[in-house]
Amino acid sequence: MSGKRQHEDPEHSSGPQSQIPRTAKIRACAECKRHKIKCEPVAGEQKCSKCLRGGLECAPHNPLQRMQDEDAQWKENAAAEIAQLRSAVQILLRHNQLPDLASLPEKLPVRSQSVVISPVTATENGINTTMVVPPMDMTRENSVEPGLDEGPELSELVPAPMTSLYDLTRIRNLRSSIRWKPNTDFRENDFIAQGIVSQQEADDLFGRYMENIYQLLWDGMLVPHKTLDALRRHSTLLTATVLTIASLNTSGQTDTLQKCYNVFVSLAYSTCLSRLQNLDDVRALCLAAFYIPNLSWKLSGLAVRNAVEMNVHQSYNKLLRGNAEQRDNVRLWYALYVCEHQFSIAYGRPPLLHDDLAIKNVEQFMSSPETTQGDMRLLAQVALFRVLTEAYMAFGSDPEQPLGERDFHQLRMFTFAIEQWRLTWQPRCEDSAIIGSYPSKAIVLYYHFARFQLNSLALRALPSPSATSSESLSYDRREAANIAISAATGTLTLIFEEPDIRRAMVGVPLFTHTMVAFCATFLLKMARTWGVVTQTASPEWTTEPAGLGLNFNIGQVLSLSRRSANLLSRVSESLNEKHLIHYIVRGIRELLKFFDTPQTPSGNTTHVPPSNQSHPEPVQIINSDMPTMNGFNMYDLIGSYGFGFDDDTFLGQAAPNDLDLWST
Repeated sequence: MSGKRQHEDPEHSSGPQSQIPRTAKIRACAECKRHKIKCEPVAGEQKCSKCLRGGLECAPHNPLQRMQDEDAQWKENAAAEIAQLRSAVQILLRHNQLPDLASLPEKLPVRSQSVVISPVTATENGINTTMVVPPMDMTRENSVEPGLDEGPELSELVPAPMTSLYDLTRIRNLRSSIRWKPNTDFRENDFIAQGIVSQQEADDLFGRYMENIYQLLWDGMLVPHKTLDALRRHSTLLTATVLTIASLNTSGQTDTLQKCYNVFVSLAYSTCLSRLQNLDDVRALCLAAFYIPNLSWKLSGLAVRNAVEMNVHQSYNKLLRGNAEQRDNVRLWYALYVCEHQFSIAYGRPPLLHDDLAIKNVEQFMSSPETTQGDMRLLAQVALFRVLTEAYMAFGSDPEQPLGERDFHQLRMFTFAIEQWRLTWQPRCEDSAIIGSYPSKAIVLYYHFARFQLNSLALRALPSPSATSSESLSYDRREAANIAISAATGTLTLIFEEPDIRRAMVGVPLFTHTMVAFCATFLLKMARTWGVVTQTASPEWTTEPAGLGLNFNIGQVLSLSRRSANLLSRVSESLNEKHLIHYIVRGIRELLKFFDTPQTPSGNTTHVPPSNQSHPEPVQIINSDMPTMNGFNMYDLIGSYGFGFDDDTFLGQAAPNDLDLWST
């Protein structure tokens, strides 16, 4: 029997007991622990021997403190990484015209949590454009905005169908009015801050735009911001548009143009389906349509649709009800009308916009004391394109449909309306201290061009005359054809004789350059198609219009065409090598080559010996096959209401490798 009593044995005193873990005592101080040496205490001292010798603070070693320090460091690093990722996501969202993170729900619906937003690469003509495509979610609004939670008795009785659908479902993607906030951190996340275009390049291009282009388009109505910082703050798309146009109008800036153009195209792609936009984004699309040839048609239509989605078309009615803040929106609506109708007519296509209350009441808008000279010039073009559009609707643009004899009475009425337009608007457009007499002279320029465009329809779809026989023209058709010839001649002559017009040719929109190209090619094709050339006692050639009564002289036509090519060539010296004007010059000079020496109908060069006869026999220099240039038949444009101004015809004049920039 054991000598130890039962109650003294802890294992048997009250049965089996659990082992109590011992807490290890911390015997070494932090300094000794760091050096991995024995910590020797000193009697009567608070420090160990090592800390006493080194004069160090003898702090007990605490493993929990170390863990806390490491945890704090990890959290700090994680917070920095999350902030960096959030900034990157914010940049991607704004670059792709998507809503900010703040506008997204904190927690996605259950069915949407598995959706992954991934970038999509679109390839066109060998050039890749990467876009971030948002998921097709049907999420509801987090909160109801004031005024939307009213009962049926207080809400609008007959709203638009989609408005009713939104009121019923509250699905955010159905809303057309999304709030936009200025980009306050543009200095960190736009394409200039990212270094795609350097700050110096951006400053230089913006300065050039403001100096050479800004005033020419209605006193800068489409760019309401006077500094680059303000422009960047309000719209990255408008910033890219301004810099692209400036580089396009600057010689030797091809690399910069390519960078700006790439940014613009990427942003424009995203804009097509984005709902988060502002009025400056609409201005950007409209402005780009005026200057970028290969995108003009699509951009003008996109600008109109986006503006309508933002209810800009209702701004005039709101202005009439006393909301003075809507005046700028009405100006934008007028600019969209001009842009969309210019290129609809230029392409020979029906316009999207009709003559609504704002378009029909330009005189009432003009009567306000707030009307500026820029407004006056803008409203003048609105009035002009109303007439031209009405003519388009009357005569169509089918190049194979000739005008009947009954159509000429209506054609004369349209021509008279153009005469009245000039008499009304030219006195209203005053000279400018910056661009001189350009405002009033531009009215005359558009007057000549409109008369030419209308009356050239008299020759539409007529068969080409041959050397042996020609169909005589009726008096009405001959009268209209002569007006077209006179107006085309007047267009070119005005540009040569007016210095302010010549100076403005550097920065005017694409449409004005097209006027010159269209008039010059029309006159050359008229001479080539209808003219009969004879040699007189002088070394020059003159024309006899084959008894058709057409009043043009081939010597004058050739002189005007050469002067046009030379003038545009001088203008092109200060423009980028990718500017369309270079190809216009090349096209006119290619056509002029056919008049260097007379040709027989078979195309062989003919030498006409000097003659003592007072009336030598005429030599027909044309055949039924018009000159082609890289597969482009110039005869196709004779008498067409549109210019044939699209990628397959007008721009087809240039070799494809010369337009590599515009192939995106």
